[in-house]
Amino acid sequence: MYTSFFGLHEKPFSITPDPRYLYMSERHGEALAHLVYGVTESGGFVQLTGEVGTGKTTLVRSLLLNRMPDNADVAVVLNPQITAHEFLQTICEELGIDVPDQKDSIKALTDALNHHLLSAHAQGRRTILVVDEAQNLAPAVLEQVRLLTNLETSKQKLLQIILIGQPELRELLGRNDLRQLAQRITGRYHLEPLTREETSLYVEHRLRVAGALGEVIDSKGKKEVFRLSQGVPRLINVICDRALLGGYSQESRIITKRLIRRAAAEVSGEVAGPSMGRRYSMAAIVVAVAVVAASVWYASEQVLPPETAADVPAQSAMLPPPVADAEIPIEVTMPEASPPLTEELALAGELTTADFALATLFELWGLEYTSGGEDSCEQAAAAGLACLNQRSSWSALRQLNRPAILSVIDSNGNTHQIVLIAINGENAEVSIGGVPVTHPVSEVTDMWFGQFMLLWKPPGGVPISLAQGSRGAEVLWLRRSLSEIDPRYSTGALDSDIYDAELANIVREFQRDNRLVVDGLAGQQTLIIVNSLLGADGSPQLTTPQITASTLARE
Repeated sequence: MYTSFFGLHEKPFSITPDPRYLYMSERHGEALAHLVYGVTESGGFVQLTGEVGTGKTTLVRSLLLNRMPDNADVAVVLNPQITAHEFLQTICEELGIDVPDQKDSIKALTDALNHHLLSAHAQGRRTILVVDEAQNLAPAVLEQVRLLTNLETSKQKLLQIILIGQPELRELLGRNDLRQLAQRITGRYHLEPLTREETSLYVEHRLRVAGALGEVIDSKGKKEVFRLSQGVPRLINVICDRALLGGYSQESRIITKRLIRRAAAEVSGEVAGPSMGRRYSMAAIVVAVAVVAASVWYASEQVLPPETAADVPAQSAMLPPPVADAEIPIEVTMPEASPPLTEELALAGELTTADFALATLFELWGLEYTSGGEDSCEQAAAAGLACLNQRSSWSALRQLNRPAILSVIDSNGNTHQIVLIAINGENAEVSIGGVPVTHPVSEVTDMWFGQFMLLWKPPGGVPISLAQGSRGAEVLWLRRSLSEIDPRYSTGALDSDIYDAELANIVREFQRDNRLVVDGLAGQQTLIIVNSLLGADGSPQLTTPQITASTLARE
């Protein structure tokens, strides 16, 4: 629709993984080098992880089309939510192996695969297995993956395996029962989002590939793209595509910062907030200064000099006498005097660093955070807690119902770390440098683009993902907890510690009721919400738990 208007021969910001548009940033170059290593060396696994939308699939496409050796046969598994038997069947189909008569036998499939690998090796060919979205693999399938590496000659492995997945894959492979698999990983790389400079170059690269001869998005617009997307390529594509459409509709051949912000608001389904340049009352400015003064006092832990403290009673004596409650106008209770969040952040300065935010979050859990010591998540683990770092929506964060560190970005592109303490209706209580302030939820979400970190208390003290075939005390806890939350989630064998098909179906029903990804896997988000609904472990929560009929019945 807009391509000819901007002099383009195709849409430059399609979200399909077209290798022609791959921008080889420093990070993407290193990631591709790891993948190339994986297809040219023998033995073990190569693991590539990255947040959603960082370009993992595009890298894999580029590898398959442009960097694959001529003597390589490749099997690609795109849907890993399958059983071990289906996994082997898929590999055989991808490699063109005749499925044996005993197609229901894992042994028969493994023997057929081994025979094919030996034959390919004798012909000087390499066989490579690429598994995308590997974080969704069930433990039983991962064990089957490990067993495939046992197919070998006396000198080398017959199958090279590349696992591609989201950060949850690292957590999954960190489990104690999967340590044999983790030890066979010979190369690991985590793909990070683009930097501010790389984002600008990425935008220009895609426009040039699509045929742009001149400037389409100005420099301020590119900076705004980074601020809104935080360098995630998929978000960059979505925002820029919508901005080009907006420029076309307004007959503007240069995409400005204003068009980028409007496009991002349309994409997120939110109404663009008011101008940052509006004037505020003197009362609001006074309150902002007071908040920052309180923040500085908290950070430095200094007390007022005696003479200053002595002045307080004298100043209080000058105030008018208090008005009776019945005489207070309703307007006085309206929270209109609160300064804008962006103003508080600008004045707070260095009080919005990660250390201040972590100290506040740990304090909410009754812990003391040590700056400059071991990693914050390791400190949490020592207290039986776990970290959850994710990018998600406000509704999902509210559903997790745990205080969280939010990464917010001001209009200048500066990142600040604040702590979401509580949600009360349309207002959010946040901590800036340890000082709690209240702002409308809409004001917080205008500056927040989904990145957060929270602490939670996993059953057993170690964060794990439970899937069909898992067993242990955590499975027993999950089974009994679901039953306690709602009788509809009860299973026939409440004393069983085996994650069977019945429990998987119950988990799917629970996930569907709570607007989670319905996969039957009890991952961190599912377990956190189970914890929240139980409300029995003393964890700090964002909202006051609602008293339900089932709660009263338990009491």
